[in-house]
Amino acid sequence: MRMNPLGRSGLMVSELCLGTMTFGTQTPEQESHAQIDLALEGGINFVDTAEMYPVNPVKAETIGRTEEIIGAWLGKNANRRGDMILATKHSGEGLQSVRNGAPISSQTIPEAIEGSLRRLQTDYIDLYQFHWPNRGSYMFRKNWIFDPSSQNKSETLAHIEDALEALQKQVDKGNIRHFGLSNDSAWGTAQWLRVSEDRGWPRVVSMQNEYSLLCRLYDTDLAELSVNEQVGLIAYSPLATGLLTGKYQNGAVPEGSRLSLNADLSGRMSANAVSAVDVYLAIARKYHIDPVHMALAWCRTRVFMASAIFGATRLAQLDHALRAAHVELSAECITELDLAHKAHPMPY
Repeated sequence: MRMNPLGRSGLMVSELCLGTMTFGTQTPEQESHAQIDLALEGGINFVDTAEMYPVNPVKAETIGRTEEIIGAWLGKNANRRGDMILATKHSGEGLQSVRNGAPISSQTIPEAIEGSLRRLQTDYIDLYQFHWPNRGSYMFRKNWIFDPSSQNKSETLAHIEDALEALQKQVDKGNIRHFGLSNDSAWGTAQWLRVSEDRGWPRVVSMQNEYSLLCRLYDTDLAELSVNEQVGLIAYSPLATGLLTGKYQNGAVPEGSRLSLNADLSGRMSANAVSAVDVYLAIARKYHIDPVHMALAWCRTRVFMASAIFGATRLAQLDHALRAAHVELSAECITELDLAHKAHPMPY
């Protein structure tokens, strides 16, 4: 599997990343550990989690369980910690199950990091990310209207200084190695970069945002920032929560699937999305490519991509997805995918 630079961190990450948000709900611990084993054997060296996981659903009583499951694997495989670049996330404001919904600050950062280290049974976190910004996010299907009413520039800049100084202390302690953002914007990322460079504090090395054939918001302003500032995209939902596999077409709801637990896939399931997926499935058939492999291989072609995160409820799904690392798309196929996007932009 090819390796890509993670921003300016000096780390090289596999172009596919193992997502773990179902570990502890849809995926039991034993199978979760088997997934880590298989991913590492398949060439993946990058594993992503978050303190709020697992999801489907997010519940107060399961917060942190995914990190605990990964930690149990690390506890049994301490000699393999160096084989894994481990990323986790600090929950943002509003999630009441974590620190009563407190915003990210110099007060919450040490507590959150110590909690993650304890659950993960590790001495350091390779990539520490802020799950969503304090000022609000235009991800999560909130991208249709710009609403600055909850934003205050001076407060945002003061928060960035406060948080970066706290992160520097964690770097100095050896608790974290590098810092990344998630669900943020071009303007927001630019401010983090500017303050970090002015003060010599941790520089953003990556952005974890939603990105797939069905969701290409990243392709303009953020893509330009990524390339020029060396902030690599870590794409989440590259299969559009399973829509691009085709398994939900014609009203199908497979037992145990995300759609069986989340009736509208958090706003992604729509007639427009189903129509767009039909077009992408037709392209996959034309070029004799499995649709899962096509969606993941397309992400690998993007110049700003550091890694694409995919999750698998079951081991067989992981084994199937790993084969995407060996699939190369022709120029003709990529052109047709771009034309499909122009015909069906942002279907959810």
